[in-house]
Amino acid sequence: MFMKLPEKDEVLQSLQGYATGIRERWEALGWKQRGGVMAVIVLACLFLFFLLPAPESREQMPGNAKVYLHVKPGMTTREIGAQLEQHGVIESRTKFWLVAKLNGYEDKIRAGNYALHPGMEPREVLSLLVEGKTARVKFTIPEGFRVRDIAKRLAQEGLVDEQEFLTKAKEYAPYDYIGHHAHTVYACEGFLFPDTYELGSDIDADIILKEMTADFDQRLTSEMRQQAEEKHLSIYELVTLASLVEKEARYEEDRPIIAQVFFKRLALGMPLQSDTTLQYLRDEPKEDLSIEDTKIDSPYNTYQYTGLPPGPIANPGMAAIEAVLHPAQTDYLYFVADRQGHNHYSTNYADHLAVVEQVR
Repeated sequence: MFMKLPEKDEVLQSLQGYATGIRERWEALGWKQRGGVMAVIVLACLFLFFLLPAPESREQMPGNAKVYLHVKPGMTTREIGAQLEQHGVIESRTKFWLVAKLNGYEDKIRAGNYALHPGMEPREVLSLLVEGKTARVKFTIPEGFRVRDIAKRLAQEGLVDEQEFLTKAKEYAPYDYIGHHAHTVYACEGFLFPDTYELGSDIDADIILKEMTADFDQRLTSEMRQQAEEKHLSIYELVTLASLVEKEARYEEDRPIIAQVFFKRLALGMPLQSDTTLQYLRDEPKEDLSIEDTKIDSPYNTYQYTGLPPGPIANPGMAAIEAVLHPAQTDYLYFVADRQGHNHYSTNYADHLAVVEQVR
């Protein structure tokens, strides 16, 4: 048996009755009582609006992820809270500010880098910041990362501001062999050595750029520099060619063969026709490049321009650099990768086309 629903008029009458009762109670209150009620309503609204989390504005990270917070001298609790909320360390920046305000912590937070994790309570975070429990910073940059990839990775870990890092990388050239070259976007592209770094607690974009380029400079031995000279390669050309090898070769055995193919093409005046140089022009990689992509008018388009691109297209690891210094001895002029990343080689264009049909 179904319950009978009230008629529309009955509902309106009930609502009017509730409204009349509320108005009568409000009018019966004195001015002080009315002020108290309004204060409670305002505080409740502030709580609902500011203190409840806004997950859509925060990065989603696993609970055991490590998040670094870089507190600069003079940062306010509001600025710190905004970063903490953005990286998912806390749920509410305003709750963080309120806890700091009520406990008198606003002018007691110490500068430095702090190792945190998602899901912390404001009081827990503030305890670390006030006590100055800074942490050494550890991060890993894989081989083949571009400057843009590095900036994004470091920003996700809370170590730098992404745009600030990119801006500094445009002009950063601490060694003569890096220099500034026409048509390049980031001066230090190719020279931020992929490695695992552990730095002190007081770091910023400048310090990271300095450490990564210094790492590259130390790893490039005098013997390797001599070998590059014997191949009539400047250090800049060595790294540029190694960056192409890094991006083209997924497997170790392919690196010296691909390096040899590039050397042969350069000697013959053939375009390198490396898809990786076209991918460098894109914000996001494209699985299969089209004929139209190969017509892009850019010095980085090695289908349209002969010789090396204007500069490195990634930051190569030592294995790719060694492959350029010690290329294989082959007669290959063409190669194509299958869907698993294995490269197949040919000595002539007809055979190359046949292999492309098989693997693609």
